[in-house]
Amino acid sequence: MANIKCIGILTSGGDAPGMNAAIRAVTRAAIYNDMEVKGIYRGFRGLLTGEVVPFKTNNVSNIIQQGGTILKTARSTEFREPEGRRQAYETIKREGIDALVVIGGDGSLTGARIFAQEYNLPIVGLPGTIDNDLYGTDTTIGYDTALNTIMEAVDKIRDTASSHERLFFIEVMGRDAGFLALNGAIASGAEAAIIPEIWTEVDQLEELIKSGFRKTKNSSIVLVAESEITGGAMTMAERVKKEYPQYDVRVTILGHLQRGGSPSATDRILASRMGAAAIDAFMDDQRNVMIGIQNDQIVYVPFSKAIKNDKPINRDLLNTLHILSI
Repeated sequence: MANIKCIGILTSGGDAPGMNAAIRAVTRAAIYNDMEVKGIYRGFRGLLTGEVVPFKTNNVSNIIQQGGTILKTARSTEFREPEGRRQAYETIKREGIDALVVIGGDGSLTGARIFAQEYNLPIVGLPGTIDNDLYGTDTTIGYDTALNTIMEAVDKIRDTASSHERLFFIEVMGRDAGFLALNGAIASGAEAAIIPEIWTEVDQLEELIKSGFRKTKNSSIVLVAESEITGGAMTMAERVKKEYPQYDVRVTILGHLQRGGSPSATDRILASRMGAAAIDAFMDDQRNVMIGIQNDQIVYVPFSKAIKNDKPINRDLLNTLHILSI
């Protein structure tokens, strides 16, 4: 810990509401503990291009309520190569950065883990992803806000679905995980959620049709995870048109709408706790760990576990959705 006098912070991958609250918390917790802070713009790419700026308390004033990330984010194919990571480390040395806080999802933490191993650099990760798919934490920064955005959108779509007696497939994010689709379906009173986790176990569309979902309702809403495994909402709609032509089908793809907006109170508090915990982790001589939350307690999760292990879906929630959809 005695060697850590300057912290670098970056956001990487897809943005998530609450990232700014995390940047604010890391910055202020570091300054509180007499450390310097340097903001790195545009993720790992910023380390290659030298987009590094000293951060003071005023740099993070009035950002807790903002969506997106003031540090910007970008993909970096160069960082995936050894030469790119060497350039990044040259920037780290030149800027006098002793440790790094990386806020992002699975891909970002994978890059952080490789970088940390190659250059023996202390790195702490914060789980910033709306998909909630990182193992070792009950929830991720941005998930609650995205869930509320989905709920509000579905509430509005239900108004027109009821007016026209239609079956609506609403596609939500979740490339490899169905957390948004499943919990969004429960929160919005949807009839079903089609998710990748149980795709090989059962034909979810056939189950939906056979359950007689139109018997007592004048409209039906089904949330579909955008996963390649499920094929997304368009694939579901095409199947219905082909196999069940008697149904009037519509598709709504929420897309990047889910990423935006001011973070909820839950996400602001979570990001603030995790950001402060990142500095605590360095002071506890922790390195190469992700800050997680389990049963409302901060935990340190090794990168290897957070990245490699699949986060299981709660099967009880599937049963709850099934019961409540009659």
